[in-house]
Amino acid sequence: MMLPHKTKYIFITGGVVSSLGKGLSAASIGTLLEARGLSITFLKLDPYINVDPGTMNPYQHGEVFVTDDGAESDLDLGHYERYTSRRMSQKNNYTTGRIYYNVIAKERRGNYLGGTVQVVPHITDEIKQVIFSMSPDGERVDVVIVEIGGTVGDIESLPFLEAIRQIPFDIGRENVLYVHLTLVPFIRASEELKTKPTQHSVNKLREIGIQADILLCRCERPLPADLKKKIALFCGVQIDAVITARDVETVYEVPLIFHEEHLDQIIVQKLGLHTAEPALESWRKMVKALQHPKRKVRIGLIGKYVDLKDSYKSLYESLTHGGIANEVGVQIEWVDSERLEKEPVEAVLKGCQGVLVASGFGQRGVEGKINAIKYARENDIPFFGICLGMQCAVIEFARNQAGIHRANSSEFDADTPDPVVHLLPDQQLIHEKGGTMRLGAYRCSLTKGSVAYHAYQKEEVSERHRHRYEFNNHYRNALTGAGLVLSGFSPDRALVEIVELPTHRWFVAVQFHPEFQSRPNAPHPLFRAFIEAAIKTI
Repeated sequence: MMLPHKTKYIFITGGVVSSLGKGLSAASIGTLLEARGLSITFLKLDPYINVDPGTMNPYQHGEVFVTDDGAESDLDLGHYERYTSRRMSQKNNYTTGRIYYNVIAKERRGNYLGGTVQVVPHITDEIKQVIFSMSPDGERVDVVIVEIGGTVGDIESLPFLEAIRQIPFDIGRENVLYVHLTLVPFIRASEELKTKPTQHSVNKLREIGIQADILLCRCERPLPADLKKKIALFCGVQIDAVITARDVETVYEVPLIFHEEHLDQIIVQKLGLHTAEPALESWRKMVKALQHPKRKVRIGLIGKYVDLKDSYKSLYESLTHGGIANEVGVQIEWVDSERLEKEPVEAVLKGCQGVLVASGFGQRGVEGKINAIKYARENDIPFFGICLGMQCAVIEFARNQAGIHRANSSEFDADTPDPVVHLLPDQQLIHEKGGTMRLGAYRCSLTKGSVAYHAYQKEEVSERHRHRYEFNNHYRNALTGAGLVLSGFSPDRALVEIVELPTHRWFVAVQFHPEFQSRPNAPHPLFRAFIEAAIKTI
């Protein structure tokens, strides 16, 4: 194994409870190091046995983030992309399932020369190989930030923790930094911050053989100096390496809070890196704009998985970015699409200046989405449809404007006489579900003069996809004849990518997922334009 000796590695683990914010912490560290001029990249190691999250229920996993090269990956990769200039790919997210899949494939090929394949060293060596592959020959990577999913103490995480325990013996302790995110709860009955959960979590990490260098202490309020001193003493870290990771108004504050605690300075000192002070002016300006909007706009987000907001994480953030671009705060009204099948749409969406219908799979709640689209269209409310939202917009228009009363998608009704949305031809012989959709970045040609063209200000764009069903070209003439505009196509014009209604205030629906490419300092053009249109209705 050829080992890199110049790249530094930061390993981020979590303890006490899940969902403390390891992904945001990793992304924020990336923001600070990149602002110091360092080249960084990320790796998320997930302990579940699924090969990827593509077939997992959104209520269990949250959003599936899609990369340019078609990886169905963890939502933390979305944080990494939004917080830094780095773009993720297949290599930035590995699961236990993918690691074991690789090892078993090697065993079948005879790579282990007939030896007994074991967790140590074969699984751990495969994990280390993945980690070291993040700094390939010929590419300058100063720091690789590796996030270990799960919580210390979980049996599923043990092979990953054992692998990162071994890393210093391969490349030297001076090239490795262990950052542990833990919880310091505030007990309201006694008005006290409690350090015992952090002590137990750090001790559990020590039992595995890892001594944390830095502690990120998640808490409701700043840690007083005496409490930091106590944590440092009982956990074996320097007092200045006990960092307050307090709750903030917006997640984009986290890098600034960490910088106030001198986290980036501590990291570069411990890793022996020499950098300038971080250039954070544009980040501060963006956070200030987010915290002090000139006014607010209310957007109805219609989805099937709204009970878990992380199912639409990138959508939520992209709407926020659109607000930043227009100097407004975006208030999201989360609406379960099934609710719109039972209640009057006008009552539920009353007061919304815009309606966004989100993606999803399966028949549940689809008629509610169609009802929401009909309401937005008839009342001239700015409408934005994404993926399934675009397909529902086509169905609604076909039924109510083009006179195709039984129009549907063959996904929801295999026997519909008018499948205005149908299975992609290259999907018809595919039976396996994992990683088999139309995935990743594809080019889209825009029609000059269209709403989409006005937003993008270019004739061709590249957007990320995740779908099996598509606009049925047999209905192009019937739908355009009734007034629907097809404004975006694949370069060969075989696939319809964007539909619009030119007589409407702002009505755009896209087959792709623009939310995966929006950034707080570079809002996606369609989200910028959608929020701009919504403001005009106030």
